[in-house]
Amino acid sequence: MALLPEAANTSTTLAIGVQPNKSYKMLIDDEKVQGTVDDLDAVEQACYKILNTERYQYVIYSWNYGIELQDLFGKPIPYVFSDLPRRIREALAQDDRVKDVTDFDLSHNRGDVLAKFKVVTSNGVIEMQKGVRIL
Repeated sequence: MALLPEAANTSTTLAIGVQPNKSYKMLIDDEKVQGTVDDLDAVEQACYKILNTERYQYVIYSWNYGIELQDLFGKPIPYVFSDLPRRIREALAQDDRVKDVTDFDLSHNRGDVLAKFKVVTSNGVIEMQKGVRIL
């Protein structure tokens, strides 16, 4: 009588499904509405949070989360205009629901640079903007 284990059936098939997009709604500007968001609203909220979190600043987040903007302070406007779209694209690309970031429109007013752009996601297109103070 042998004490060896019997061969198990290892031909199991794993089904990989799409995970839900549902997330808790962030309260912005003292909104009174609470609850959850889903689909395009959830992606928009995630993009907003990524673009308003300085990368490497908080130990709770991975080093891949957020955007690097602090070192743009004091840089010339042409440098900021050329580098800001790349930084926004790289930050948002960490979310696998974001497919592309396009149609950048950059403007400045004294020490403030404003980037308007479109975020192409798996759920649709979002128009966003991000302001950066450089002076």
